[in-house]
Amino acid sequence: MKNVLSVAAMAVVLGFASASMAQGFNGPVQAGGFQGPGLSSTTVAEALKMGDDTAVVLEGKIEKSLGKEQYMFSDATGSVTIEIDNDDWRGVTVTPNDTVIIRGEVEKDFFKTEIDVDAIELKK
Repeated sequence: MKNVLSVAAMAVVLGFASASMAQGFNGPVQAGGFQGPGLSSTTVAEALKMGDDTAVVLEGKIEKSLGKEQYMFSDATGSVTIEIDNDDWRGVTVTPNDTVIIRGEVEKDFFKTEIDVDAIELKK
């Protein structure tokens, strides 16, 4: 009986020790990913001709909010409605005077074409 209690106590101690060691990595966070050429910028006029779900990079200005996470985006070739989910802003603040780069996909249906934005950044 004494051996059974000793083994049980040792199992509990080892369980706590391994649980505390499994809490995660405490070193510097290393972001990874591809660094190199990607999609080149296109224009609004070209994006409006592209097929559904085509990846695009656009450079221009957000003119105004249309409500419900939708905005009017324009460049020298035209305007298009874009949708930016609240969590995709990632802390970026934009005014109508700022030039931005947006990355997203063309969303086409029978009546309209929009750009579903995945990422937005201020042009430097």
